[in-house]
Amino acid sequence: MRPAFPLCLALLAGCASTTPPPPPPAPPSWQAPRPHEGEPQALARWWDRFDDPQLAALVARAQADNPTLAQAVARIAQARAQLTVAGAALSPTLDGNLAASRTSNNFPPPTLTYTAVTSRVDAAWELDLFGGRRAGIAAAQAQADAAAAQWHDARVSLAAEVALNYLSLRACEAQVALDAQNVAAAGQIADLTRRKVEVGFESPANGALAQATLSDTRARAQAQQAECEVVVKALVALTGLEEPALRAQLAARAAQLPQPAGFSIAALPAQVLAQRPDLAVAEQQLRAAAASVDVAQAQRWPKLLLTGAITLGAVRIGGVQDSGANWALGPALTLPLLDGGRRRAEVDAARARLDEALAAWQQRSRAAVREVEEALVRLDAAARREEDARLAAENWQRFVEATQARWELGNANLIELQDARRQRIAAEAALLAVRRERVAAWVQLYKASGGGWDGSLAVGEEAGASRNLAATAAATTAPESNLSKP
Repeated sequence: MRPAFPLCLALLAGCASTTPPPPPPAPPSWQAPRPHEGEPQALARWWDRFDDPQLAALVARAQADNPTLAQAVARIAQARAQLTVAGAALSPTLDGNLAASRTSNNFPPPTLTYTAVTSRVDAAWELDLFGGRRAGIAAAQAQADAAAAQWHDARVSLAAEVALNYLSLRACEAQVALDAQNVAAAGQIADLTRRKVEVGFESPANGALAQATLSDTRARAQAQQAECEVVVKALVALTGLEEPALRAQLAARAAQLPQPAGFSIAALPAQVLAQRPDLAVAEQQLRAAAASVDVAQAQRWPKLLLTGAITLGAVRIGGVQDSGANWALGPALTLPLLDGGRRRAEVDAARARLDEALAAWQQRSRAAVREVEEALVRLDAAARREEDARLAAENWQRFVEATQARWELGNANLIELQDARRQRIAAEAALLAVRRERVAAWVQLYKASGGGWDGSLAVGEEAGASRNLAATAAATTAPESNLSKP
């Protein structure tokens, strides 16, 4: 009985599975202030919660036909196929073979011609003594789950990218509208200055200053218009729409920033991080790496294979036929004796990949906390700055109007007026920028909070829903004239 004791120890050691390390601890609370005006509701399809149906339609269109999501779906299909391959390793294999031949032999005489027909069935089944095959299935399942989570992560990221580009376009259009007003105002001042120069009420230098200001304002307006064109090209690439059709769709709400609906952030960071599909990807990849260690470890132990075969044959020679059958059944044991340290090195490599996956998981967790904290800080800062920026823009507008009235009466010089106009332009641009920053912070917070992912929605269901919504939105979207500008 002594020789059996080491073998039992080997069996127990081989069957021990590698347990993934515990998740890195989340911070006990958020350090940045959380939004309080929101409601505790689900974030799924958060882009529908904006007051802009154009945004929802563009996101639906992008998700219905986007190469990035198509690649993610293909990776899911590959992972599921690999899972089937891994599962088949636990089942017996059965192969059949049928062969027929006719042979003629005329050396030495007499000539002999015969026909032979054989059929053979081979069966094999490797017993998973040390759990290597089961570990392979666990690794393949984790990779399939990771691929599905990657699709959801790509979906949320795509929605955020479309939303941010759409926001950039609307802010750019609003800036173009401001620039058009500034060009008109600069043109009026240049015309009035020219008339004053002609009658001697202004110096030629002031006339040149007014014309230079007008040209500079026009140049800035043209540069801003070019930026808007660039953003339109980005939306074309994201949505796959033809540019004329996209421009016609975007015309309904030109220069109007979309306004999001607020939502409440859970007080415990762990609850928010559990909603992140990218963290789910990292977790599943960690599980796959842990299972791969067991797969490599199992290669170091003996393999037991049960084999069997049945062969049927028939031979016909000169009108005489004979047939027969034979069968074979038995076990085969393979013992790894000497491989130059290859199998041990493969285990070490698998453990190193496990350490790498753990580090990647920890890095992704820290990055997720940082992203939420940054979004909360930006959202709070923009909300507190917006009122001051609005008051500054309104008061600078009043100051410009008063200064221009004084200038027209000869009580202020042109330099004072141009300086007041520059300050007003800067104040209006700052107000627009802080409004854009506030909406962008909401988008980033939606994304950083996982975008409402909980793993319950199937990939095919959401893809089909996006295609249906995109088709409906394209058919029903119409210009809306009763929506006020921000």
